[in-house]
Amino acid sequence: MIPLHDENPTRTFPFVTVLLIIANIAVFVYTVSLPGEQAVEAFFADFALVPAALMQTPTPAIYGTIFSSMFLHGGWLHLIGNMLFLWVFGNNIEDSVGHLRFIGFYLLCGVGAAATQVFINPDSAIPMVGASGAVSGVLGAYLLVYPRARVLVLVPIWIFLKFVRVPAWLVLLLWFGLQLLSGTLALGTVAKGGIAFWAHIGGFVAGMILLPVFKKRRVRLFQ
Repeated sequence: MIPLHDENPTRTFPFVTVLLIIANIAVFVYTVSLPGEQAVEAFFADFALVPAALMQTPTPAIYGTIFSSMFLHGGWLHLIGNMLFLWVFGNNIEDSVGHLRFIGFYLLCGVGAAATQVFINPDSAIPMVGASGAVSGVLGAYLLVYPRARVLVLVPIWIFLKFVRVPAWLVLLLWFGLQLLSGTLALGTVAKGGIAFWAHIGGFVAGMILLPVFKKRRVRLFQ
């Protein structure tokens, strides 16, 4: 299921969501414009989060990679997937918490995501990159506030594509269940790269925990 649009109007324009998307795209364009693979690797070495480095040499610069890594992506599909989810669900959460507080909410969800992945695999020397942890927090918050909102999704069925409208809770719980299943199956295996499922899980849970603290008073849960 690929979400394309939610039928959930907002009261304000999602300035921060748009700026986050622009920032992620700008960083990715800069990355692919670097002269050669070595320059890209050096850039990632400076700004990606490496769990083992964080645990062994927790310097201010290493802690800074928790935030810088949220704006790095390993490819176009990685970037497009994260930005699509942020665009579909981020505007309503920004509306629910306010523009400035949404910045803090988003970044703290990313911190929660990174902390979860590091806790699960503290010896990993594989760089962690991507906005998916922070975006997962947005999804967790959306589940709390707008579970019954209708979402237009694209469902691939063999060689055919079908567009259907389903409640948000179905999309989000299926997504979370897939992350939980994949993360559980990956426990005890030697990490060789790929998807940081536990970062997604940690971000999602962080979003659910933080949303009641950050939301505006007028916003009710389970609308």
